[in-house]
Amino acid sequence: MGQETLDLMRLHGVPPSSANYEVWLAYRLGRHQALREAIDARIGSGEGFTPEFNAELHERFFSGLGASAQILLAGERIAKDLNEVLGFLRQAEEKNDAYGKKLETAATDLNRGLGPEQIRQIVSSLAAATLDMANHNQTLNEQLRRSSREVETLRTSLENVRMESLTDSLTGLANRRMFDETLKMRIDEARAQRSDLCLVLCDIDHFKRFNDTWGHHTGDQILRFIASALQAHARPDYLVSRYGGEEFAIIMPRVTARAAAQMAETMRAAIQAKRLRRRSTNEDLGQVTVSVGISRLQPGDTTQGLVERADACLYASKRNGRNQVTTDATPVLYVA
Repeated sequence: MGQETLDLMRLHGVPPSSANYEVWLAYRLGRHQALREAIDARIGSGEGFTPEFNAELHERFFSGLGASAQILLAGERIAKDLNEVLGFLRQAEEKNDAYGKKLETAATDLNRGLGPEQIRQIVSSLAAATLDMANHNQTLNEQLRRSSREVETLRTSLENVRMESLTDSLTGLANRRMFDETLKMRIDEARAQRSDLCLVLCDIDHFKRFNDTWGHHTGDQILRFIASALQAHARPDYLVSRYGGEEFAIIMPRVTARAAAQMAETMRAAIQAKRLRRRSTNEDLGQVTVSVGISRLQPGDTTQGLVERADACLYASKRNGRNQVTTDATPVLYVA
C-alpha cells in the first residue's frame, strides 16, 4: 500500500510530503467519501494539484489529526510484509525438506545395485527436482528482495514522517513537541551527570507591529531570519526550537548560567546589527530586536518551573525596555 500510494502521488505530480502522503493514503483506502470526491473532481478538471490545493485538502480533512494515522497504517503494512516473508521462509523450509527426502530416497535406491535404466530414471528424477528447487529459490529471492525494498521504503517514509512531526515547517527548527521531549531528556541527563543546564527563551520585539505594517509574508521572513541567526550561533548539542508564535527557545546542556548569558548576548547583538529588507519590494524594514530570558536548572526543579523562570526573565527584559538579556540570577527580575 505504501509504494502504491507514493506511485499514485507521483502520477499526479504530488510531492511526497508527510501531509500529502496522509491525504493520498486515505484516498486509496476510500475512508473519506468527501475526500475521494474532492480528489476525483480535481483530477477530472485537469487543473493539477498545486501546493495550495494540497494544503487545503490536508487542512480540510486532517487538521489536528497529525501523522498518527499514517504511522499506524505504515506500521500495519510493515507487519504484513514481515508476515509474507515468514510465509516465504516456511514454504522454503517445506520445499527443502521434500528435496532432502528425495535425495535420501535416491541414495538408498542407488545402493541397491539397480540396472542402467533404473539408474537413468533416478538421475532424471533428481535433475527435475533440482531444477524445480533452483526455480523455487530464485522466486523466493525475488519475493524477499521485493519485500525488503517495500519495508525499506516504508521505513524511510516513517522516518520522514517522524522528522516532519518534530519540525516547524516555516523555520525548519525543532517544534514545540520536540522541545518538550528534549527538555525532559536533558533535565534527566543533567541530574544524572550533575552537570549544568540552561534554558533560553527569546521573543521578537514589536512583532505584531511588523505584521500589521508589512503583512504576514514579511512577518514570516522575519521569523526565518531570527531562526537562522539563532541556529548560526548555536553549538551542535544545543536545541534551537520555535516555541510558539514569535517566541523561540534554546536548550543549552552543560553550559553555565554565565556562559549562557554571554552566548545569548552574542545572539541578541548579531540580530540587532542586521538591517532587513523586504524581499518583494526591497524596502528597508529597519532593525529587528529580541528580548531574552534565561533560567538555570536548580536542585528539585520541575520542567514547568524551569520554563516559568525563563519566561519570567523574558518578560522582565520586556518590561525593562526590550532588546536585552535577563537571567534568573538578576535581582530586578522579581520586581513587579
